[in-house]
Amino acid sequence: MSDHEKQALPKHVAIIMDGNGRWAAQQGEPRHQGHRAGAEAVRNTVETCARAGIEALTLFAFSSENWSRPATEVRMLMQLFARVLDRETNRLHQNGIALRIIGDRSRLAPRIQERAAAAEALTAGNTRMQLNIAASYGGRWDIVQAVRALASEVSHGNRNPESIDEQSVREKLCLGDLPEPDLFVRTGGEQRISNFLLWQLAYTELYFTPVLWPEFSAEQMQHALDWYAGRQRRFGGVDA
Repeated sequence: MSDHEKQALPKHVAIIMDGNGRWAAQQGEPRHQGHRAGAEAVRNTVETCARAGIEALTLFAFSSENWSRPATEVRMLMQLFARVLDRETNRLHQNGIALRIIGDRSRLAPRIQERAAAAEALTAGNTRMQLNIAASYGGRWDIVQAVRALASEVSHGNRNPESIDEQSVREKLCLGDLPEPDLFVRTGGEQRISNFLLWQLAYTELYFTPVLWPEFSAEQMQHALDWYAGRQRRFGGVDA
């Protein structure tokens, strides 16, 4: 890969995987079939990004707000999440991909918490790509937990309030050790960020596509990467 190609490649890609339910409806199938098809699209996208040389990929799997969905759908989604962890962790490990689950884990069932911790431990030393799965996650929750961590340090006398700045908040966020996303992708046609990585997306390039998530192919992912390569990122400044 040339230096120019490396510069045109995002280091970190964040994706909202939208459209599973609508895809299932179009096929005349129940919603859970859409979620199963979406899980296959996850595998394809992870493989595509790893081959392209992306350093970090963050996927929004289940939001804080998704807990308000019907109990049967939530239960099915959690069961699917557990099965995918069981099925894919070894594959990720064999391909040099590190896995991290971000979000409010206290709301996840103990068995899922245990599987997530085991998957993270197994893949922790891998360096080919960092895969982050946001489950029971919300951008506002992320900021609040970061602020609470800083407040705890102040209350215990380990930090001066005047020392709190953007960098210290950033370091306490779930992905504080990673570069902020360069490219955000949302499938399914909606054009909003839906409480996903609110702090981290401040200067991210936003790419929206009407393609429903189960139909988001390697070619669709490459199209998003090509679109990103044509962007001029100024971060509030002006062109050189």
